[in-house]
Amino acid sequence: MTDAPVRARLDALAPALRHFHSALLDFAKGEYEFLHGPVASPFELYSLVMNNPDFQWLRPLSGLMATLDEVLDAKNKTLTEQNVTDIRGALGLLFSDSDTRFADFRAGYTRAKGDHRVRETEAKWREVLNSLEA
Repeated sequence: MTDAPVRARLDALAPALRHFHSALLDFAKGEYEFLHGPVASPFELYSLVMNNPDFQWLRPLSGLMATLDEVLDAKNKTLTEQNVTDIRGALGLLFSDSDTRFADFRAGYTRAKGDHRVRETEAKWREVLNSLEA
């Protein structure tokens, strides 16, 4: 059995989520710079993302993307529709008001969704996710 169709669909989702994450990160950086002044370098931004509470809200999405990448990179693993169901469920929880574990993410996302690039990249990953229907 080949997992090529499932793998191709999830392979399309990964970069769409990366673009969305990048837009959210740029938004968070803008918020930070408004309060604290310019971020001087990519290394400073990396340190902020890893250590500063102003960027913590991005972590659930970062972790989800890392997990998706691990699944896609796993050798000797056949991907199935369950993998699609799992990623759809995880994204659903991330954006669901009923799951309090991700309230900080949703608060940051709510601030960011007025940003054109955030809306554009979100529409793209949602379009890809919707196309994952079996």
